Amino acid sequence: MIVKSCRKNNIECEILCGSHVGTKHLIPRIEMIPSDTDWPFEVKRVQFLIQIYYSVTINKSQGQSLDTVGLYLPRAAFSYGHIYVSISRVTRPEGLQILIDSDDGSSTNITNNVVFEEVFYNLPCIDN
Repeated sequence: MIVKSCRKNNIECEILCGSHVGTKHLIPRIEMIPSDTDWPFEVKRVQFLIQIYYSVTINKSQGQSLDTVGLYLPRAAFSYGHIYVSISRVTRPEGLQILIDSDDGSSTNITNNVVFEEVFYNLPCIDN
């Protein structure tokens, strides 16, 4: 799941893979009052029942070694270097998961290597 918005009483998430890919869900904030306490007063906790995973951008991951890497590519990566850096951060092949979205919203195993040819137009010529 990826978090789309955080509100005071719920979190809106979108499922990224599986049979319910693309569906949005709300995770409510829940009040919890322990019943097995020796205190003469009630302690009320209000929290979301979720487990947080942290993410970093591809550029910020340089120099790190991670046991598990999940790479989400909702569109083509800007350059070969971005994909190389992100894949090379994982310490073992079993720890790598890649999710690539195709143009129609389904997952695929192919992505484009984006190259903007305009950067080569005004390069100075070097005479031999």
